[in-house]
Amino acid sequence: MTAILNGVEATALSGAEARRLRVVTVGHVDHGKSTLIGRIFHDTDTLPEGKVEQIRKACAAEGMEFEYAFLLDALLEEQEQNITIDTTQLPFRTANRHYVLVDAPGHKEFLKNMVTGAASADAALLIIAASEGVREQSRRHGYLLSLLGIRQILVVVNKMDLVDYSEETFTAVVDEYSAFLREIGLTARRFIPVSARQGDNVARHAQDQMPWYQGPTVLDALDDLEAPAPLSDLPLRLPLQDIYRFDARRILAGRIESGTLRVGDSLVFEPGNRTGVVKTLERWKGPDRDFAVAGESVGITLEDQIFVERGTVAAHAATAPATTTRFRARLFWMGHAEMRVGGRYKLKLATQEVMATVAAVERVIDASTLSVAEQGRSHVARNDVAELVLQTDAPLALDPHDTIELTGRFVLVDNRITAGGGIVLDTVVDEATRPTPAKSANLTLASGQVTADDRARRNGHRGAVVWLTGLSGSGKSTLAHAVERQLFEQGSQVYVLDGDNLRFGLNANLGFSPEDREENVRRVAEVARLFADSGQVVLTALISPYRESRVRARAIAETAGLPFLEIYVKAPLEACEERDPKHLYRKARAGEIQGFTGIDAPYEAPEHPELIVDTTTGSVEQGASAIVAALQARIVL
Repeated sequence: MTAILNGVEATALSGAEARRLRVVTVGHVDHGKSTLIGRIFHDTDTLPEGKVEQIRKACAAEGMEFEYAFLLDALLEEQEQNITIDTTQLPFRTANRHYVLVDAPGHKEFLKNMVTGAASADAALLIIAASEGVREQSRRHGYLLSLLGIRQILVVVNKMDLVDYSEETFTAVVDEYSAFLREIGLTARRFIPVSARQGDNVARHAQDQMPWYQGPTVLDALDDLEAPAPLSDLPLRLPLQDIYRFDARRILAGRIESGTLRVGDSLVFEPGNRTGVVKTLERWKGPDRDFAVAGESVGITLEDQIFVERGTVAAHAATAPATTTRFRARLFWMGHAEMRVGGRYKLKLATQEVMATVAAVERVIDASTLSVAEQGRSHVARNDVAELVLQTDAPLALDPHDTIELTGRFVLVDNRITAGGGIVLDTVVDEATRPTPAKSANLTLASGQVTADDRARRNGHRGAVVWLTGLSGSGKSTLAHAVERQLFEQGSQVYVLDGDNLRFGLNANLGFSPEDREENVRRVAEVARLFADSGQVVLTALISPYRESRVRARAIAETAGLPFLEIYVKAPLEACEERDPKHLYRKARAGEIQGFTGIDAPYEAPEHPELIVDTTTGSVEQGASAIVAALQARIVL
């Protein structure tokens, strides 16, 4: 059942779809993985009618021998290189169950694709050629399956026809690879001797060729695997993908990755420890019911508006994820450059994205030999596995991987390229990162007898927040006070909240670190909301350098139903330095001020402000009049 919710594709799994078993296929290059998959498709009648005959004729025309791998290797680049280079998801079914085969590449250069393909699998088919035995990639793939938490593994010993169906050869592979798996904490469910090319022990037993083997075929062994536990039985995890605004409504949209969500549920949103009660479930052409389960993409509205954003994870309070900036992880490194202590990477977990620093490397393991590197090593080489501690710039909502897979799995990105994939082992929580206690359930928002409409009728205008942002020296305060004077002369209720004035009192305990700057903006936005709610036009004059902080400020006002205008007071850095009314640039250039915006700290200009006022091309009065004109269209009754 497919639905579209504001451009978000939603798939509600039910019936046979919900019981599909995802099986990743891995193996050393040329060990016959593509041939095995082609044979499975052939023997389960999954292929389109006439496909096999079409390829047989094409092979005959080229003077080539027919190969079942040709059923899979259809991409031109794969045919040229004779290797599988990308991850492909292929549905098929037996008489007992639906499956999705995730075909992951076996070549060393494409290991990151294999990690991507295996990340969401329930089980694995690991192929080893009897004619070549256990190879380096066979061990590395086994270790990666262990790393990703896949415990249902079928080892297919392929190409038995090339060793005359030798039981001794099969037993040698079983003994060697079983010993390896034991070292990494895994046990194969089955070792199955097959000839994918001949179809032996794939869908039919090969008693004539291998009378010594009495076990199941590959398809029978797949049917014997355990079905994945219903995700709806796990704790609720709803990572938010986006927030949509329709009039006064804010719809929080995302895919339910685990658990069940109902109208009336009390939720906690992490990071941030904000709480809310589900008022409605929003769907487009979805089932008409007051609950949603894992696999559905939905929108929700809340009884009381709160500020949340993309990346926030909604959960039930009793089973909420951990929130921390420091955690232990096991990671497979695929980057071209070595990972080092102190290295910084973009970390992606569910819909969350933050910068992370490698705080410590606890141990490094060669994925092929399982040898442990010398103690105290501070770097991780390509294709190594490391257990390490990561420190993030902002709090993350996450779970240990063995508890909930989706919020326990992450990737690291280096220069826009996926360089590592790993799982969360456990969190490191100290007082600095411990979540703040939830607000009392006994608190309620108070409202008086004088309404916003009453104030608007008395004042002749509605309250609003006008947010002036720009570099120091761009003219924010000058413009704000000029606007204040014009509105005051017109009889409006108006007040300026100047950034410097607020730092003398309300925000006196804040410095100028990125975290303190964000908190400064948050506090000013909350005060501005109260002023605007009282019916005043409140103008703020703050550098407010971070775009995300200003988005939060807008949300604080708009969730209260108040107009918010972002005004970009634009002036080039050279002009601001030339003005330098407080001599701050001079001090910053001399090294007396650290982290000064525009010099050694960034300023992120607005992308879609309501108005841009360039203070190098017009007078103060002209700029103020433009702001007043833009504002009056929003507040005049």
